Amino acid sequence: MAGSEITSTEYIKHHLTNLTFGNHPVHGWSFAHNAEEAREMGFWAIHVDTMFWSLGLAVFFSYFFYKAAQKASSGVPGRLQNFVEMIVDFVENSVRGSFSGKNALVAPLALTIFCWVFLMNLMDLIPVDLLPYLLGEHGLHIAHFMRVVPSTDPNVTFAMAFGVFLLILYYSIKVKGVGGFVGELTGMPFQTDKLWLKPFTTVINLILEGVNLLAKPISLSLRLFGNMYAGEMIFILISLMYSAGWVMGIFGGTLQLVWAIFHILVITLQAFIFMTLTIVYLDMAHAEHH
Repeated sequence: MAGSEITSTEYIKHHLTNLTFGNHPVHGWSFAHNAEEAREMGFWAIHVDTMFWSLGLAVFFSYFFYKAAQKASSGVPGRLQNFVEMIVDFVENSVRGSFSGKNALVAPLALTIFCWVFLMNLMDLIPVDLLPYLLGEHGLHIAHFMRVVPSTDPNVTFAMAFGVFLLILYYSIKVKGVGGFVGELTGMPFQTDKLWLKPFTTVINLILEGVNLLAKPISLSLRLFGNMYAGEMIFILISLMYSAGWVMGIFGGTLQLVWAIFHILVITLQAFIFMTLTIVYLDMAHAEHH
């Protein structure tokens, strides 16, 4: 930033632009070279950086736990086994406290969500200019657009929330049946014994319960995206101080350290909230209302 001539607005816009590949109206299938080109590629464009880091972290998480399982023993556990068992116990206690049904999928799902979301959030602690600079030094100049925090991309948060939403619908129908699920949406909260009022209460209940149902994936996705996007923006704003002289640079470095320490709590809390709400929503899907 110190050696460039771009404005603060351009700097912020640059760091909020994903490495995008898509079909441009003029250039055809190519990487976007600026934010305007990325927008012109439309809905089917791919955020390459988001895909790479999210899937890469998923592979890392899977391999890490796989190696821990391979080295697990009934004797004195090593550091890796202790660490993994601590995480597993933490998630297992959360599931036992919030899920009253019987489903072998819930605990592994909760573990995957917590660890994956935490790792994606943790990428926010990497300096915003570090990876683009290192990749550019090795000839990958197209990677000057590189957002390394997948959870700041709404495509990721909405995709995860939509996956949870599909599980909610699946288990709601499996446990309660189609009739029971529809009855749950139309029978509460307003009830009446008068036949002429039944159509009105049914429609009102369906609207209210439908909004409540649709709010679950929206709240899941927007909560995670909003908090991580705000954290990313603060890091970008702090990094602007390094171009304003050594006094502001020292002040910015202090602020960056303080915010990074506080942000560790934020990224952990957001992963925990996403996991907990998933467990609670699945518990509601398994609960039969009579």
